[in-house]
Amino acid sequence: MFSGVRRLAPTTRRDLLTAAALCAIVPVGMAAASGARDASSSAGPKHQPPALTTVSPSGTWTAAGRAPRTAESVVQIVAHPDDDLFFLNPEVGQSLRSGRPLTTIYLTSGEANGINAPRRRDAQPRLFPAERDYAKYTKARQNGIRAAYAEMVTGDATHPWRRTVIATAGGGQAELDTLQGHPHIQLVWTLLHEAGSITGDRPHSLHGLWDGRVRALGSQLAHGGAVDRNFAYDREQLIRTLTGYLERFRPTQVRMQNPTPGRLDRNLKCADHQDHRYGARFVQEALARYASLGGRPHFTVQTYIGYFNGGLPGALDPASGASKARTIDTYAGDGGAPNACKDDAGCGDRKVAAHPKRNWTNTIHHAGDTGTNWLLTGKDGTLSAFAVLDGRIAQWHRPAGTGGRAAQARWSGPAFLTGTGFDAGIQPVALPDGRLAVYGTRTVLGAGPAAYQREAGYTEQRRPGSAFGPWRSLGTPEQSDLLGTSDISAPAVSVGADGATTVFLRDSAHQLTARTRLPGGTWAPWQALGGKAVHSDPVTATDSTGRAYVLAATPHTVLAWVQDRPGGPVRGPLATGLPPTTLPLTVRPDGDGVRVYFRRPHSGNLRTAHLRASDLTPVRDPRGTRAGAPARVTDLGGAGGYGPASVTPAGWGDALLAARSSTGDLATAWLPAGVDPRPQRWSRTGFLLAGAPSGTATGSGGVVLTALGLDGRLYWTQTPRKGARFAPWQPVDAAATARGDVSATPARSAT
Repeated sequence: MFSGVRRLAPTTRRDLLTAAALCAIVPVGMAAASGARDASSSAGPKHQPPALTTVSPSGTWTAAGRAPRTAESVVQIVAHPDDDLFFLNPEVGQSLRSGRPLTTIYLTSGEANGINAPRRRDAQPRLFPAERDYAKYTKARQNGIRAAYAEMVTGDATHPWRRTVIATAGGGQAELDTLQGHPHIQLVWTLLHEAGSITGDRPHSLHGLWDGRVRALGSQLAHGGAVDRNFAYDREQLIRTLTGYLERFRPTQVRMQNPTPGRLDRNLKCADHQDHRYGARFVQEALARYASLGGRPHFTVQTYIGYFNGGLPGALDPASGASKARTIDTYAGDGGAPNACKDDAGCGDRKVAAHPKRNWTNTIHHAGDTGTNWLLTGKDGTLSAFAVLDGRIAQWHRPAGTGGRAAQARWSGPAFLTGTGFDAGIQPVALPDGRLAVYGTRTVLGAGPAAYQREAGYTEQRRPGSAFGPWRSLGTPEQSDLLGTSDISAPAVSVGADGATTVFLRDSAHQLTARTRLPGGTWAPWQALGGKAVHSDPVTATDSTGRAYVLAATPHTVLAWVQDRPGGPVRGPLATGLPPTTLPLTVRPDGDGVRVYFRRPHSGNLRTAHLRASDLTPVRDPRGTRAGAPARVTDLGGAGGYGPASVTPAGWGDALLAARSSTGDLATAWLPAGVDPRPQRWSRTGFLLAGAPSGTATGSGGVVLTALGLDGRLYWTQTPRKGARFAPWQPVDAAATARGDVSATPARSAT
């Protein structure tokens, strides 16, 4: 059925089995490795909670002593102090500068080997003595984090914090730090042991607790910290603790690390720190439990790539990268007055101060993005938007024949489809008979760690306009979570005029795989389609001849696969000749080919190129960079930023571009029709969004643009004709706004 495809070769399976050992994934019950510290060894000296200090704030975004009146609440949960600064920023700073509530929760103390000194041998040992003190190193990292956040909010790294103790739902204690004058900015220190090794065998760790190799994970207290008694959590107590955090802070967006980070291309070692991976899996367990509770706000979830960022093209423009680096320097204790924090434990993480920043300060990559195709126009002119809220597929609906301000009353939703545990990046598609189907992936949390996996699947309407049926699993191309860490992409879906459907995924071997629906409705097995170092989500579009193109980015170029007829063989990978991108792609039909849109590395500005099947040639080298003539690329400029761009053709021939800008807000521009178009001036909306925007053309020739706000609500605007201005952004579920309960304005960036 597929041209040139194969199943995983035996040698590949042996390599993966070897890699499982390199990732320190060992059977439950294996004896603890020598050298692992016992929970009782983490006891530090007992201290009284620190006294409160009050000084006038050097700058505020809200009235001192008052929290902003808003429905938005961002909660970030990371394994170590600095994971947020390296892997979630600049989104941390964007949220802080918007003046909206933000809470960051640190699972471990990040005590490492207890030595707060540079790793480089030439780093002045007299200034940085190699003193092993786990409690002091923990405190130094806390001091650095507090300084970094204070500087991002107020401009003053020495701005004071109020430090208190809170009881956790798991029976332990945590330290809660609140920025004085800004009660909506909080840090939570859970104070658990870190693994102390990226991939090494450390049973007394989040990894060991997840696998059941240790009954409980102990605490690591900070020198002079507010929490002064040790504790330990078993698996259930940790999940309760995290669920309790969620109940306390009531997030509308949760930011977390990647629970399925995959493996490196060059040696198949795990691509991320074990604390990142297993901490994120505990967060998933807590989110599933929290989602089952009533009386809470809807929430979105965003995951982030960790260490592997260093091997991907830089996504940030120079100014954004420099700003991110300055924040990390503040965390490291660099650039300020000596001992500005007046703490004998130290004012920052000296290891970071002397360690090269790699590429982490120049980039950010979402591990799962929403894509830009989640708003559909039906044959009858109805609008349907789909997104993942609370781990469920949510649908919003607007009947045909509505427009202008009156349309606000006609939207309905969110209504929830069957199933739970869905990942961001669902793909709705219109079927030839007028029905809609939604494809995606979901995380399965079963009884015990061995049950963990991610699977692809779909749900579809029984009849046009009717309810959706049950979730139908398509399984996974992965052999096991042990071998591939369940590292699969969001799906791309190709639907032919006859209804033939093919689902494309990137698997943990970083190649393309596919599964096709056969005549009669049965599905063929997953098949490998080749490719090397594929790291983006695949995207697909069908040209005017009915030929489907599938595109996916590597760190060096963009690869293509072509399906000449619906449900037929897929040939590829093919070289496009495109330059490196920042990974996320958008593709649209364009005559007898397709047009792809992508971002320029270290700039964030948009570029575009037209591809035809006749111009694509077989890949002749592993990276796919030297086969075929270079594609003709047009620079579209832009407002910087990262993530996929929404491209919506309008009835008069122009196209609306919408994308995240360098300050995190939504930017738009009109792209005139023509052979060599250049966009008009980019306009910034100030609207901070979750995921990426999505647009669609209306039956009258206008354009509707939608985006999810950080408050978990769907916002929309439209323009009915060429030259007309966009209507004001409106939330779909406006009942709370009408009552005056919360602000109707989505979070706005402070530029």
